[in-house]
Amino acid sequence: MTTTMIVLAHPDPRSFNGSWANATRSACEKLGDTVLHSDLVAMGFDPVERADHYHHQQADTCFDVLKAQEQASDLRRIPVEVSAEIEKLRRADRIVFHFPIWWFAPPAILKGWFDRVFAHGELHTVEHRFDTGHFRGKKALFCVTTGSEEAESAFNGKEGDIQMLLWPAAYTLRYLGFSVAIPEIVHGVHGYHKGAKKDALAVRLANALDAQYGIMKEFDSRPLIQFNADSDFDASNRLRTDRPSYSSFIRKEP
Repeated sequence: MTTTMIVLAHPDPRSFNGSWANATRSACEKLGDTVLHSDLVAMGFDPVERADHYHHQQADTCFDVLKAQEQASDLRRIPVEVSAEIEKLRRADRIVFHFPIWWFAPPAILKGWFDRVFAHGELHTVEHRFDTGHFRGKKALFCVTTGSEEAESAFNGKEGDIQMLLWPAAYTLRYLGFSVAIPEIVHGVHGYHKGAKKDALAVRLANALDAQYGIMKEFDSRPLIQFNADSDFDASNRLRTDRPSYSSFIRKEP
């Protein structure tokens, strides 16, 4: 049986993002999945990583995030709310993230969830990352809304290439060993549409919700974002000249 984890990063469950997450849950349940759910805002998840979360740390030393997380992992003192999320990630076969794009990035609470839950020593180490990450064989999907229209979010659009805006979040998961599917994106989602445009948006959103069952049913065959393998880099961890570049974030010399 497949276990699917759904992570929602939106402050209102009545939003389209919330409804979309519910559609994912319904689809997975129809497919016989075990469903785990994390509504980050509803949970009151604290996205700020800080020394207060690690009472075993000496108060007179500078807070070093990586060392604090590693020591907490060694001592089995990971914060309770973080430990619960880590357990879900370990149980899950696949992760579906639902969130809007705000200011050209995912909401801060999702980044903070990454900062705290993807704890050094617990979910990754120097020896276990990228091709040797602990989550090899697991797949993630971003289900994303933008306020901008599709043309504005294209590679040459005024709002910036949505695929590039999502790349840092995708690479974060790649760091842990996840495979990351090509994202599902619904554009032009905002509350300022009027008249025919508002009616057209309602139809598009309803169609997107109806389509979610098919997306989850075909999840395993969904194409993946391409990343460079560890072997594509030289001894100084620069991309080898004979290897392809899949993103402008990791590219060859002009």
